[in-house]
Amino acid sequence: MRLGVVAALLGALAVAAGAFGAHALRDRLEPAALNTFETAVRYQLVHTIALIVTAQRKVQHPGRAASLAGGLFLAGIVLFSGSLYALAFGAPHAVGAITPFGGLAFIAGWVALAVSFRAG
Repeated sequence: MRLGVVAALLGALAVAAGAFGAHALRDRLEPAALNTFETAVRYQLVHTIALIVTAQRKVQHPGRAASLAGGLFLAGIVLFSGSLYALAFGAPHAVGAITPFGGLAFIAGWVALAVSFRAG
């Protein structure tokens, strides 16, 4: 149940971030930084939907794979989107070293979600 609440709140945050980027940041960030910000929003929103599917899957067919998928999607949002948000706002380029770990968490989350369907 908590995973669904967290997912819904992350979805609201993604929409708010997208609106903020489109309206408040358009004239304040360089085009490359704005593109980075928009990529962070897009991946957050897509994986928020995956997280909602995972939360529902966990309720209907409890199991380790669905729980793992939820944790991996959350980690991916924090690492991938979080690092891109930071980079868009001028964080040192070294922060970009975190981004691939978020991508790997997303991939592993999708695999775990697939396993959850296979298992139940």
